Amino acid sequence: MNKTTFKISKMDCPSEEQMIRMKLADLENIKSLDFDIANRKLTVFHESDYQNIFEKLDLLNFDTKLEITEETKETNFEDNLQAERKLLWQVLGINFSFFVLEILTGFISKSMGLVADSLDMLADSFVYGLALFAVGGSIIRKNNIAKAAGYFQLILAVLGLIEVIRRFLNFEEIPNFQTMIIVSILASIGNAICLYLLQKSKSQEAHMQASMIFTSNDVVVNVGVILAGGLVFWTNSKYPDLLIGCLVFLIVANGAFKILKLSK
Repeated sequence: MNKTTFKISKMDCPSEEQMIRMKLADLENIKSLDFDIANRKLTVFHESDYQNIFEKLDLLNFDTKLEITEETKETNFEDNLQAERKLLWQVLGINFSFFVLEILTGFISKSMGLVADSLDMLADSFVYGLALFAVGGSIIRKNNIAKAAGYFQLILAVLGLIEVIRRFLNFEEIPNFQTMIIVSILASIGNAICLYLLQKSKSQEAHMQASMIFTSNDVVVNVGVILAGGLVFWTNSKYPDLLIGCLVFLIVANGAFKILKLSK
C-alpha cells in the first residue's frame, strides 16, 4: 500500500473537494482519500504508483503538485460510504435551500447580487449532487449528468449577465440594501455550516480554523454582496449591486466550465 500527498493550491472550497472525488472515482487502485482543505492538501492511499492519480488531478487545473509518496502499512480503512452520503445530502440541502431563499429575495428586492449569489449556491448544489453519484464508484450516469448540469449552469450565468447589461443601460429601481445585507449574512452562516459539517469528521482541529472559512470562495462572494449592499445605501445607486452581480455570474460561468470538464 502506498501513501501519496498532493499539494492542490486551488482547492479552497468544499465543492472543489467533491469535484476531485468525482474525478478520481473510477480509479480502482485508490483505497481512501483524506482531504485537508485548510492546508490545500490531499492524501491518497492507493495500490501501484501514483501517476494515473496525478494525471486525473492535473486535468482539473487546480495547480496540483506532488509532495511526497511513501509505503505505508495502514490497510484498515473504515467503510464510511453511508456517512459520506448523509453528509453530502446535508450540504446539498443547505445550499439548495439558500438558492431558493436568495433567488426569491433577489427578485423581490431587485438585487442582481443576490440573484447571482443564488446561482452560485445552485452551482454548489449541482456539485454535491453529482458527487453523490460518485460515492462508492457509482458513476455510470455521472458524465451525462455532469454535462447537463454544466450546460444548464452556463446558460443561467449567460442569462444573468445579459440581465445585468440590460439593467446597466436602462432605468431600474435601486435595490433594497437591507435585504441584500441580511440575506447575505444568512448565506454566509449557511456556508460556514457546510464547511463545519464537511471538516468535523476529518480533523477535530481543522474544522474550526478561520483561515479555512475565509478562504472559501462562497464566503468571499457573500461578503462581496454585503459590501455592495452597503455601497448601495451609501451612494444611493444601483451600480454596486450590478457590479457584484456581474462578477458572481462570471464565477458561476467558470464553475460551469469546471463541471463540464468532469464530463470528458
